Amino acid sequence: MSIKIHPTALIDSSAKIAEGVTIGPFTIVENGVRIGKNTKIASHIKIASDTQIGDECQIFHGAVIGEIPQDLKFHGEKSKTIIGDRNIIREFVTIHRGTEDRKETRIGSDNLLMAYVHVAHDCIVGDHTILANTVQLGGHVIVDEWAIVGGMVGVHQFTRIGKHSFVGGGFRCVQNVPPYILASGEPLKYVGLNLVGLRRRGFTNATIQQLKDAYRLIYRSGINIGQAIEQIQSGFELTTEIQEIINFIQHSERGIV
Repeated sequence: MSIKIHPTALIDSSAKIAEGVTIGPFTIVENGVRIGKNTKIASHIKIASDTQIGDECQIFHGAVIGEIPQDLKFHGEKSKTIIGDRNIIREFVTIHRGTEDRKETRIGSDNLLMAYVHVAHDCIVGDHTILANTVQLGGHVIVDEWAIVGGMVGVHQFTRIGKHSFVGGGFRCVQNVPPYILASGEPLKYVGLNLVGLRRRGFTNATIQQLKDAYRLIYRSGINIGQAIEQIQSGFELTTEIQEIINFIQHSERGIV
């Protein structure tokens, strides 16, 4: 398959562009960029230096990918932006490269970033996530696989959002959101499991019930989190999902919602 580049696009000679790539009008591709096969890049997009984009991505009008961070501690150090395969990046999304801390911002595969999403420096976004319109990720945020963040949510720097969780739209996220839960309210809080998402992804009724029982201990029993984790460790079958909850909470330096 041939490469299709609009004559008004500006492509640095060092950029490596795979077969089947389409680049629209007035798009800028800087030095050291790599673009995977069959990726479609629309008009008026900037792909800044040392950005890697995987196969079969779709990048819509006005996006800016790999630009320098909005971090006053950044002093031009070498860093990257790495984006996986089959991502949909909608209009005016901004994704900034890493700083000295991680030296990269990384987005996995099969994600949907809706219009006006911002992914700040040193963020890690897993696979199969959805960031709805105008979600704003501060620096060093981690979004684990299959998480969904509702529209207009601001996520505080260094916060982590656990796998298969759902954060309701319009709220602020200033502490870690444990895996598998539904979080909403102001301040953001646990309101139950992400039942719709879990069932869509094939979680069994037995697994869902076990997750309910674990979070009932953590949030509804009146004991502290440390005691709840001890009871889960001693009284539950340590399945992959239960171990994920334990590990997440034990490593949550910002605390959990």
